[in-house]
Amino acid sequence: MNTAVSVFPSSSPSTPVAVAVDHGVQLAPMPEVIAAIAAGRPVLVMDDADRENEADLICAADNLTEATMALMIREGSGIVCLCLMPGHAGALGLRPMVEVNRSSFATAFTQSIEAAHGVSTGVSAADRVQTIRCALQVPAPGGAPQIVSPGHVFPLVARPGGVLERTGHTESAVDLARLAGRAPAGVLCELMNPDGSMARGADVARFAQAHGLLCTTVQALVAYRQGLQALAEEGGQGSGRAPAAQEAVGEPA
Repeated sequence: MNTAVSVFPSSSPSTPVAVAVDHGVQLAPMPEVIAAIAAGRPVLVMDDADRENEADLICAADNLTEATMALMIREGSGIVCLCLMPGHAGALGLRPMVEVNRSSFATAFTQSIEAAHGVSTGVSAADRVQTIRCALQVPAPGGAPQIVSPGHVFPLVARPGGVLERTGHTESAVDLARLAGRAPAGVLCELMNPDGSMARGADVARFAQAHGLLCTTVQALVAYRQGLQALAEEGGQGSGRAPAAQEAVGEPA
């Protein structure tokens, strides 16, 4: 079996204690997953077996590194997506990829993008990081975005309510970024095996161990957010103010 040396140091001196197992994959406590996102490390997020049944490499967009992008390109499907809130996508002038979305899970792809400056072919890890950095810059009213179309990064528009509205990887990426105190935007890429098949179960566990990555599921994130929501409701009754962690994920103004 091939071994790999992680370029992402552990989020703590000791190995995280798994709180659950999903299809043979140990799941890290959600606070540790959020801490990894805050520190600029990618995590693996799996969805339900009756949905896409896949694992995505996910990180926050505003602290994305070339090392993480290279990992996504090398080990993932190669289709790197930038997950944005509707208002941000609208400010960039991004139009839906198709007028009528007939995909199985209504994944909200827009037209692909490229940085308007600072890139060569747009394909390299450095170029795709530059594209995402440019896309995070919302233009002033009347100003031009720092991106052009088409390109090699694929924006996805998340539902405003996050995973509580749609249990997708798109919403998971944005929710994790917001919970981590980062800008409300995430980057994802589906995890694939060397033979081109999608990584599942033991494949995901091996990859996570080889690269020192934490794992979680969309449903675990849903449960975590529901818990925060319940705490916010209890806190709101007593103080009139929701806990900060919940406010960070609340719907935008």
